[in-house]
Amino acid sequence: MSIDRGSAIPGNCGFFVERKQRFCKMIVGSGNLYCGEHAHVENGNSRRRIPCPLDPKHTVFEERLSTHLQKCNSREKPKPVYYERNVNAGSGDEDTLEDQVALGHRSKAEVDLHLEKLKEAVKALGEKLEDSVLSHPVLAEELNNPNNGDSALKHLKQQASILGNMEEIGLLGSNRCFVEFGAGKGKLSHWIHEAVKGHKDHHFLLVERSSTRFKVDGKHQQVDGTFERLQVDIQHLDLSKVPLLRNKRVSLVGVGKHLCGAATDLALRCLFERVDPSFSLGTEPPCKRARHQEKPISARPPPLSPPPPSHEPPPPSRLEVCGVVIALCCHHRCEWRHYVGKQLFKDNGLGASEFAAFQRMSSWATCDGCPDDQTRDLAHDGQQESADDDIFDGVLSAEERGHVGRLCKLLINQGRVHYLQSKGFITKLMYYASTQITLENVLLTAVPSQS
Repeated sequence: MSIDRGSAIPGNCGFFVERKQRFCKMIVGSGNLYCGEHAHVENGNSRRRIPCPLDPKHTVFEERLSTHLQKCNSREKPKPVYYERNVNAGSGDEDTLEDQVALGHRSKAEVDLHLEKLKEAVKALGEKLEDSVLSHPVLAEELNNPNNGDSALKHLKQQASILGNMEEIGLLGSNRCFVEFGAGKGKLSHWIHEAVKGHKDHHFLLVERSSTRFKVDGKHQQVDGTFERLQVDIQHLDLSKVPLLRNKRVSLVGVGKHLCGAATDLALRCLFERVDPSFSLGTEPPCKRARHQEKPISARPPPLSPPPPSHEPPPPSRLEVCGVVIALCCHHRCEWRHYVGKQLFKDNGLGASEFAAFQRMSSWATCDGCPDDQTRDLAHDGQQESADDDIFDGVLSAEERGHVGRLCKLLINQGRVHYLQSKGFITKLMYYASTQITLENVLLTAVPSQS
């Protein structure tokens, strides 16, 4: 059957893409019929285009390959000063599972044993999450904007609740550097910035490994303080080498909205593996400490001659963490190597094998569909989770699988709570949104202990 192709939009490429059944949307230069990608189809054009060896998703004229490789956006770029390979990856010498066994390939007796261990561990913790669905006045106008669709409104309600909980524990103050992990477009940082406008000396670092379109960064180029994007994987980010934090002493607040799987553990390692050694239990938390404390006159040492000028960069700083607020998600993407809660697992007689089983079963908590687009997509990446679900059809009901999935998430989250408590932080898990807004509705908060 022939298809009426019509004609290309004036000024756009005239090449018809059979796979998409439409014309190419690239804009062409004056006097050209085709874009550079499709210029080879012109009559008499003998120039040959080949896939770029750095990224085969695009092509290049063969005779211009050497020039293209020097400016291709996919070329390896110089590493930033704060890049340190695998600095937050965790130890690789511990027991790992190189050949993970899918749940569908395990015997029923083995799965039953894992379920029994799971229930015993969760029962021993005796933890029950409370609702903390809050809001913040800075989002009131946007929440009532009739132009926002259902999806946008759900994200706004989550952001409002995160800000409300940050306000509740005193994190929206002065002398702060907010580090948003997995920042994406940076909308959470945008709303935090709006909420702290009345405070002094606040800065923002947005950590995102991929290039993102439609960022909100442009709205904050002329603001007081810093609004800077760090394009790096959290696994390789050494915050103590970020120029802002080397030159300015501010307290860090780590935040994230739907920080996927292992990214949460990488973020916690990034914040706490280089924590200020002067802060420990029984001392005043860094976010309360005065920035400059002068010694009594009698205690001051005699004046010394000024040191010679140095052109060396200042040494890496130790980080002062004032708080953590992270909306958790996608536990099926956690990894034992990166996981910070190993000690809690070991205290309960659990290890890498049980973690791998619980990590896979955690996807059951969202397997019946999720209103949050990001969570839904991640919860169903690949076919293994669906295969595991099919294996247990008739053995466990959908409701029972959902309950087991939530227990797995709770146990994995409790390992993170245990880790933060070991760092001297008061830590809580709470429901910050209803399940109608998102099935991934658990928020992790932590502030330094006062005693």
